[in-house]
Amino acid sequence: MSLAESWDRYAVGSKPRRAVNANGETTWLNWTQYADHGPNESVLGPVAGRRVLELGSGSGSNLAHLVTLGATGRGVDIAPARETVARECWGHLPGLEFRTAEATTFLSETDETFDVVLSIFGAVWFVGPDTLLSLIRSRMAPGGILAFSHLPPGSQGPKAAEAGLRHDRTPDEWKRILTGHGFSDVRVSLIEPPEGKAVGTMLVRALAT
Repeated sequence: MSLAESWDRYAVGSKPRRAVNANGETTWLNWTQYADHGPNESVLGPVAGRRVLELGSGSGSNLAHLVTLGATGRGVDIAPARETVARECWGHLPGLEFRTAEATTFLSETDETFDVVLSIFGAVWFVGPDTLLSLIRSRMAPGGILAFSHLPPGSQGPKAAEAGLRHDRTPDEWKRILTGHGFSDVRVSLIEPPEGKAVGTMLVRALAT
């Protein structure tokens, strides 16, 4: 089974996002694995008029929210089922496009540049950073923002780490790696989990120099 087929099978079994969150909003951005938890789009600064790329855009809900705030959005996901759902849910929004592609392939082939690149439990967690980050930087405008989130190192247990299923990095490792690939002002924070939960979320933000 190919990587795309594996992710497509996972996507087909995923539950749809709620139509409305706890605040009564129909669109919102969520950085963590928990509903109605963690910071919002303010991590990215003002997004109106900015070109945003999401790597691992899933059902498109996070990117759609940024487009409702005035951004232009391009979502890329390796699973064809994700593009289908995203288009059904958000295809009516102007300035928003979705594409099925592997992240490095898309970045290698596109001639677009972006002001913001985000990955929420997405490609940055699953693709080798020495390959992916250099490609991301090559498609970013100077001063652009890269932001991504994933589970903290070790939270998946030793078997996942040994199998190389995800690219867990400590805060110091991310700072070193990102700086080495043309990013600056790297900020890494751990979002504490909600009450009753044990695992938080790592959030990383950096500027394209």
